[in-house]
Parts: sequence; structure tokens; C-alpha cells
Amino acid sequence: MGNVLQREEMDQIKDQDRFIKSFVEEEVYNLSKQVVYFPVRHHSPACAFHLKKTIEEYQPEIILIEGPDHSNHIIPILTDERTKPPVSIYYAYASGEQKYVCYFPFLLYSPEYVALVEAKRRQIPAAFIDLSYGSRLESLEDGHDLKKKNEKLSYHDERMLAGSEFIQRLCQTMKCRNFDELWEKVFEIDGIRKQTKDFVKDVFAYCYLSRKCYDDATLEAEGDLIREAHMRQKIAEAKKKHARILVVTGGFHTYGLIEERKTSYKIQKVQEEKIYPMVYTYQEADQLNGYASGMPYVHYYESVWKALEKKEPAPFSNSALTYLPQLLKKLRGKGETTSTADAIEAYSLMNGLAVMREKAEGGAYELLDSVLSAFTKGERSIATSQPIETLRELLTGDGIGEVAPNSLDVPIVRDCKDRCKSLKLAITTTARNQKVLELYAKKSHREASQFFHCMQFLGTEFCTKEAGPDWMNNRNVNLVRETWRYSYSSFVEARLIESSVYGGTVKEAAAHKLADMVKELPQHQSYELAKWLLMAVVMGLEELSQRLFESVVESVRQDGHFLSLCKTLKTLTILLEQKRLFGLSETERLENLVEEVYYQAVTKIVEQGNPNPNELDELADQLKFLYMLSEKRQADDSREIFSDQLRELLRNDKLPAKLEGVVVAILCNLEVIDRAEISKRARAYMFGSPEQMLHTAAYLHGVFIVARDYLFHQEEILRDLHQMITSLAYDDFLQVVPELRLAFTYFSPMEISMLSEKVAALFQTTVEQVTNPVIDERTLRDARMLDQAIKEEFAKWNLI
Repeated sequence: MGNVLQREEMDQIKDQDRFIKSFVEEEVYNLSKQVVYFPVRHHSPACAFHLKKTIEEYQPEIILIEGPDHSNHIIPILTDERTKPPVSIYYAYASGEQKYVCYFPFLLYSPEYVALVEAKRRQIPAAFIDLSYGSRLESLEDGHDLKKKNEKLSYHDERMLAGSEFIQRLCQTMKCRNFDELWEKVFEIDGIRKQTKDFVKDVFAYCYLSRKCYDDATLEAEGDLIREAHMRQKIAEAKKKHARILVVTGGFHTYGLIEERKTSYKIQKVQEEKIYPMVYTYQEADQLNGYASGMPYVHYYESVWKALEKKEPAPFSNSALTYLPQLLKKLRGKGETTSTADAIEAYSLMNGLAVMREKAEGGAYELLDSVLSAFTKGERSIATSQPIETLRELLTGDGIGEVAPNSLDVPIVRDCKDRCKSLKLAITTTARNQKVLELYAKKSHREASQFFHCMQFLGTEFCTKEAGPDWMNNRNVNLVRETWRYSYSSFVEARLIESSVYGGTVKEAAAHKLADMVKELPQHQSYELAKWLLMAVVMGLEELSQRLFESVVESVRQDGHFLSLCKTLKTLTILLEQKRLFGLSETERLENLVEEVYYQAVTKIVEQGNPNPNELDELADQLKFLYMLSEKRQADDSREIFSDQLRELLRNDKLPAKLEGVVVAILCNLEVIDRAEISKRARAYMFGSPEQMLHTAAYLHGVFIVARDYLFHQEEILRDLHQMITSLAYDDFLQVVPELRLAFTYFSPMEISMLSEKVAALFQTTVEQVTNPVIDERTLRDARMLDQAIKEEFAKWNLI
């Protein structure tokens, strides 16, 4: 180690091994002293293995553990027999407008969890002694920067240990790809075969030499020194009451707990920090998924731990034997062609690699390398990545923990789990499940839809709708099924805890959150209110829906904007048309409101003669909507008012061409004016002034929005259009063509085929000649290549 470490501080130590050995024997792991320090790497099976041996031999009166001291009341819940790791303690802390979240996970083989369980079994106290998360941030001048370093912050952050210069150079010397492979080789595989005192000495040595790569300023900025000062104080308090104290902390801090320092720190106490026990998942605890401490391949090391508990002589080899058959089964289920011979070869390769790498057994990295070689024959590509990726999934696991029922259980979390159980939604794993809901056929499916919409609205990321009606944007509202993907995780639980400020159930939280959002809306924007009314109905929030309905009524009477009223009318119409789906039995008030909004909107049509150009397309669509709605109405007076408003609008000389086309087409369909008026006005554009000619496409676009069937009954417009196009100048043609293409996008493929026949007849040719490209693609490609070759040849002779 001395040859590897090139630090000035270490150069002053003549005999590093002697110093570390004597320090461990006298100060760290001296079972005759009042305090015994046990350094660990978080979530290490080997550390947990030797920790149990230490507890058995030392017989402590109390176990002190690195963990936030204000969460000691969680310990009985964590050690309850009904609690099944992985679980976590959730911390949420707010400072001003900033919110910070931290997780303290426990796996079945985490040394901290094993210490808690052993303390309970022996009926001795166990306590956390570290700073709380909020106090840790508030006590540091740059404490809030800690949050920026890792979005999913773990209380045990091992970046300092794994990223030290000592560890990096040691990995190079020992030919290990990373710190995790180095740790597995030295401590997990070889460590379980060492005497406990030798194991502790090695763990301390690695952590101590890594720590010496950093100066005090860095350690202080990271919050290590203030945390260690707090833990030293807690240890001193325990020494006044207990004769044998076992201290279990991350190895990076062990030297700092023993080292005498005169520096004092002012610790800021935080009262507003939320603390809850919560479930956790294998995937979230895996280091490769962004978790800041512990080892990867969580499920794999759990299987190793279980083998150690059974005192199996070869726990790593036995674990590999369980994963290879699972890998075969999983790959075959995915349609991959694999053989048992591949698995046998992989197991043989794993053992061979272990011998070559001087390991007692093949670990996770030998298993991965052997599968890569045996299953993919060493070829790593997208086409051959399935075996190795599937193995990684198996090694990580997809399970989720369980927290024993307790008084700290957040009501909204319990309600969510109860709702999932009643709706038969699978949340026992982190797998992405699919649920297809028959909205009209089954009441339970409508209830599931309401639940999914509530969870989505709360931002829990529990579910995603893949298909079905989009009520908020008025798309696909004719569909009768919804397809959802969902999965439960600790992230979902954390978001639910954050939403608990709105209510104790999922529905209550969604209702209060929506009510707060509605308060911020201007009263005169009826559409926004109507949209959220629809959303409240979709989520099944009956009481809030009634209040929002009253707000919409008031807002409509203050809303003077035509487009807002039309969109409000469209939203209310959806509610009325889907009354059976939404369970609306009393609809008289809704029908009256629809009637009122309709008249409000229709009477403002005449005011749209000089619209904002950016609103032109939306105005055309809303006029079409009002026309379609008027066709469904029985009262003659309502249709008369609608047609009168349109005729008055048509008299406006400044009416844009697109709106003119829409209005003329509607009036023709209502039989208020003759259909020949469409052709008459089209000719006025086609053969008018040059400026009018350029608006022809916009006019036809408006006509086709409402009455595209006109082309099939009035063929003269095709001849007029042909005559106009042939008379256009080249620059004018380039300006008109894009708008003409846009106008014809309203026609279906069958209608385009019918138009092709009419155009072919006009030119006395066949449909094939009309629809085929003038130059085929191959000719174009050859011409392009020839053109490029000529350019290159000209360039050689400086001709271009």
C-alpha cells in the first residue's frame, strides 16, 4: 500500500502496516476496552457477517450506529418481524422555498440493519448517533450544495471513499476495473475467510488511507468533521452509562471518531424535518441506478448473505448456480435461443476466471464475464446484449420491501395501498404492469381509471396512460378503453408523502391540490375552469366538481372572449355527452349551462371580422364546432340566430379569406345561400387582382374545413383552379402551392383517389399518369450522382 500511495502525509510514516496494526489493536478493535469500533462499508455482506461474530464475542451493552439520531423512534418499526427489507427512512426538509429529500435504506444484509436486529434479539438498546439531515445542511455554510451533487441523495454517501486517489491507484495496481470489483475481491470473497480482527484491520486500512488523501478543508466542506464531532459527543454520553459499547459506522469515519480534535462546531437544530419509514426497492438501492453508497447487484449479494447465514462453504459459487438457470428461463421467455450447455460453460468459465484472478470463488464480475463469453461468444453488440442485460436485471432484482403497520404510517400511503389491493393492482414488485380498462362496461374499471388519474395528477409517477381518451385535450374521446402502465416504488411512496399536505387519501389530496390551483385562475377565463371541472369529474371528485360547476357558471357570465367561450362550450358538451360514463344522473343544470354558453358564444360571432392572425386557425375550427352543434339542436330560433350572425359577419369587407370560406360553406350547408356562391367567390379570388389570387388557397382551405364534398359536386372549380395555376408567375406559384397542399390535407385517401379520377378526366389521361411521379426515384438518384461527379471534375480543372 505504501508503494501505491503517493501522498506527502503518508511519506512521513515509516512503517504504515505497523502503525495501522497497532492502532486497530489498541484503539479500534480492542474487545477489552469500553468502546469497540467496527468500520463497515454500507450494505456489505462480509461486514455484516463479521459484525455478527463481533457482537457474539464482545457481548455489548449497547450498539451505536451511524444514522440520524432524531429517527431512533423508527427503530422498533424497522426491527418488527413484519418489516421486510429493503426498507428506508425517508427524510424531507424544507429551507425557504427549497425542499430537500434524503433516504437511509436498509437491506437484509446491511450491517446497520443486522446490528439493529441483533440488538433486539439480545434485548439490548440500539441507537443512531449521527446528525439529522436538516441539521447537517443548516450547520454548514455551503450545506445546501450537498443536494446538488446527487439528485437521489443517500444519507451514506461513499463518493469520498470510492473516489480517493489511493483507491484509484490501487485498482490500477490490482488490475480491477473499479472500486466495487476491488472490494468484492479483497473483502467479500477473501474477507469472509479471514479472522474478524484481520478483516477489521483491512477495512480500517483501506478507509484510513483513502481519508488521508483529503485535507481537513475538504472533509469540513463535505460535512464529515461536524458529523464526527456530533457522533463523538454521543459516544461520550454512552460511556457514562454503559461498560461495553459497540460503535458501527462507515469505515471512512472510524479514524475521525477516535482522533482527538479541539475544534468545536455550532450545530443548528431543525424542527420541521419530516421522518417516515417507507418501502424501498432493490433497483433503487442498486449503486448502478444512481444510489450514492453501497454495492451494485443488490439481489445477488442478498443471496450470498443468505448462503452465509446457512454456513455454506462456497456462498458465491452456490449463488451463481441459482442465477444461471434463472437466466436461461428468462432468456427463453424473451424468445432468445439459449442452451443448457451455455450455462454449464459459463459456470466452468467463472471458476476458471476465479483461479486466474487469484480468488477463492468467482464473484459477480466473474459471473458477468463468463456469461458474456459463453452466451454471446465474446461479441458485445445491440444484437447480442440481451444475455448480459438480463443477467444484470436478475442480479439487481425487482422486489420491493414491506414496512410493518405502525402509528407513523402516512395515511395517504396506506390509502393508496388499500386502493391498489381493492382494485387488484399488483404492487409487490417493481415490474411495469399493464392494465386495460373497459370504461363503459365495468364499474370497477371506471373506479380504477379515477384512481389512476388522481395518482397521475398528484405527480407520483405511479402510472402512465398509453392509450385511451384524452379528455383534457379533447382527443380520442370516442374510445371506450384506457390502457395504463403502472409500478410501485419508494419514489412513488415519497411523492405520496409529499402530497400528504393536501389530504389523508389519494382522492382528498387530489381534490385539495386541484382546488388550490383553481384559486390562482382569473375569474373571467371560463375555459380553464371548465377544463378543471372536467378533470375533477374524470378523477371522481364529486364534491369538488359541484363547487367548480358554480365557479364555471359565474365565470361564463364574465367571459367576453369568443374563443374561450367556444372551448368552454366544447368541454361542457363532452361532460353532457359522456354523462353515463361519468355517472352524472342529474344533468338539467348542465344542459341549461350549455344552452347559456352556446348563446353567449353565437352572439359574439359578428365581432370576429378582424381577428388576430395567430388565432385564425382556431377561429375556423370553433366556427365549425358551433355549426356541428347547431345541427343537433331542435330549436329553430337558435339556428336562426347562428345563421344571422354568420351572414352579418360575411358582410365584413375585411374578413380574412380563410374565415370567408368557412362562413360561406356553413351558410350553404344551412341552405341560407345557394351553393353556387362558393364557386362565385372562388372565381373572384382566382381571377381577381394579383393580391386576391394569392388568397385563393386560404379561401379554399376554409371551404374544405366544413364542406370538402363540394369538389365532388362542382367540378368547374377544378378547371378554374387549373387555369389559375397555369397563369401564375413562378414566384407566385411557389407562394401558393404550400397553402394549397395544406387545404387538401382534409381529404381522406379514398377522397384523394376520387379526385385523382376527376383530374385525370380533366386532362384526358389515366389515374396512373396523374398519381405517378414525373421522374422515378432511381432516375433522380442517378442524376444526382452524375451531377456530383461533374462538379468534382470541374473542380479539378478550376472551372467552378
